[in-house]
Amino acid sequence: MVMQESGEMYLETIYVLSSQSSSVRNVDAAEEMGYSKPSVCRAVGLLRKDVLLLMDEAGELKLTEAGEEKAKRIYERHTVLSKLLMNLGVDEATANEDACRIEHYISDCSFEAIKAHMRRCGTE
Repeated sequence: MVMQESGEMYLETIYVLSSQSSSVRNVDAAEEMGYSKPSVCRAVGLLRKDVLLLMDEAGELKLTEAGEEKAKRIYERHTVLSKLLMNLGVDEATANEDACRIEHYISDCSFEAIKAHMRRCGTE
């Protein structure tokens, strides 16, 4: 299943919020991302339809196994690419912004090559 960049952003945000708190709701994702609650509700509905996210009776969001796997992959890309850019001398804010864009489009092959390069250089 090919997912749009926006769906990946929601998954990644919910993943990060879940690691910081035991309870994540639509409003938390909206606040973190700077989006309106209706936009987040729509995205959550699509992620639920794709069985990447569950919402319980209390409105708490939980990633499914498939959702968490995808979110971890996206987050790994973000952290590795941010670190690479900062190692190249890019300031942290710019590195994070650029990594956020790149993480959705880089091929698996190129990303694995970057990780291997960083391991060889000791800059993981």
